[in-house]
Formats: sequence, structure tokens, C-alpha cells
Amino acid sequence: MVQRRGSEFAHIGPVRTCIGCRARTLPSELLRVVVVDGAVVPDTRRRLPGRGAWLHPDPDCLRNAEKRRAFPRAFKVQGALDVEGVRGHLAQCGKEVAGSPRDQQEARKQVDPS
Repeated sequence: MVQRRGSEFAHIGPVRTCIGCRARTLPSELLRVVVVDGAVVPDTRRRLPGRGAWLHPDPDCLRNAEKRRAFPRAFKVQGALDVEGVRGHLAQCGKEVAGSPRDQQEARKQVDPS
């Protein structure tokens, strides 16, 4: 994408839209999801074939996408799709972030009040 800033052009790169919150951002900040056998699955390596959709790795965006029925529209399919694979992936990512070694080290750091 090219954005004009005054009389200069600045190349930003490709921009994708989250199907949950409809915010436009760089693909590196989004999770690509695809449909495999009627189920929505995360495509973390961005290599799975087929039509993909983009979603922030945030449970709120997943809930918004489900509430808005965005998955069938984005994938151009009829009927409901199973999103448990994506929900599990987001839960797993959330646990890894919360239980990271850095958080454990910061939790151990305590200052003696005396």
C-alpha cells in the first residue's frame, strides 16, 4: 500500500482487515485462519491453501466475529462453521504469554521494605 504524505510517497506494505473488529493493520499483527473440513483453523505459518481471513489474536475479536457471523461471509460458505480450533489456539497463546519466564522472574523480584 502506498500512502501519500504531503508530496512524498511512503510504502507501508500490505494491509489486512480483522474480521472481528474491522480494524486495518499489518498482517504481522493478525492471525490468518482458513476453513478445513467445515472447521475454522489457525494458519500460523500462513501456508495452508484456500481462502483465508484475518483476525487479531484476541478473544474479543473472535467473539465479535462470531456475533457478526463474519466467518461464513469471509469464507463465502453457507451455514455455521466450527471455531473451536481458533478458540483453543487463542487460549494456548494466552497461557504462554502469561506463564512466560519473564513474568516468573518479575514475580520473584521483591523489594525489602526495611
